[in-house]
Amino acid sequence: MTTVLIADDQPMQRFGFRMLLESQDDMTVVDEAANGTEAVRLADRHHPDVVLMDIRMPGLDGIEATRRIVATGDRTRVLIVTTFDLDEYAYEGLRAGASGFLVKDAQPEELLAGIRAVASGDAVVAPSLTRRLLDTYVHHLPPSPKTNTAAAPEQDPRLSALTDREREILTVIGRGWTNTEIAGRLHLAESTVKTHVTRILAKTGSRDRVQAVILAYDTGLVTPA
Repeated sequence: MTTVLIADDQPMQRFGFRMLLESQDDMTVVDEAANGTEAVRLADRHHPDVVLMDIRMPGLDGIEATRRIVATGDRTRVLIVTTFDLDEYAYEGLRAGASGFLVKDAQPEELLAGIRAVASGDAVVAPSLTRRLLDTYVHHLPPSPKTNTAAAPEQDPRLSALTDREREILTVIGRGWTNTEIAGRLHLAESTVKTHVTRILAKTGSRDRVQAVILAYDTGLVTPA
């Protein structure tokens, strides 16, 4: 059973999400939050598998709430739900630690699939869409506090544990390649690619593929188009 916390300042939106989720045999809504402060408090109380997080909420917004929830180190994963498919706030939410994002006009089956994917540890955003988002907004946003723009990628300590092959694969993950594309273009078995990706996530401390893409940008392995 996947437990979900809904965080949205619109009562009708929360009601719609709840109705959809509770129609599923494998999901249950543990609570609802009308702002970011409530979301952080209720996530700490219930330890849900997934938080459906709106971005624009009064008081503490969804980005800061995401950052605080992720910082606890709990198993809870955050799925950003935004109004626009190319919203700079969605990028900030991903950088804050969210495991993906969806738009509010997504089909019900897309939202349900997204929740299940995030709960199982996958990223919701397709690699190509992730790259489109980052390419559009990364150069408009302030640098990550961890980013040392004066340092070359090979000097970044977050990459020091990677082998040359793993660094190569992280680079093309950042460019939006799928596992199938990586396997075909680098002449590897897809199972081998999956093993490399798993090791990259573990060595870099990335929660999922979305965070690995952001790491590739932050360290300079990939630059905006």
